[in-house]
Amino acid sequence: QVQFVESGGGLVQPGGALRLSCAASGNTFWGYAMGWYRQAPRQQRELVATIPVVGTARYATSVQGRFTASINSAKNTVYLQMNSLKPEDTAVYYCNSDPAGFPWGQGTQVTVSS
Repeated sequence: QVQFVESGGGLVQPGGALRLSCAASGNTFWGYAMGWYRQAPRQQRELVATIPVVGTARYATSVQGRFTASINSAKNTVYLQMNSLKPEDTAVYYCNSDPAGFPWGQGTQVTVSS
């Protein structure tokens, strides 16, 4: 059973940057596309980035050009570099496979506010 532990969130001003990490235990990423998701208050969870098994990462239109997802398979860790953050990026961020097939972790809160 895979378990995810997200970290790296915090409070940042608009235009700032954060780097999120997601450490997986219990299994490896091999064979799974990985995704970063977020859930804002009173909204449904949405997929913002996908790292496919083969090929380049894909992004939601709302984060294209600002977010970069990457993976370190040797460390079983997925990263999300978030630049030029906007207030609408405020949410709890999670990682999971894409499509999501494992239990959700606790997520990490990102708050973008002046």
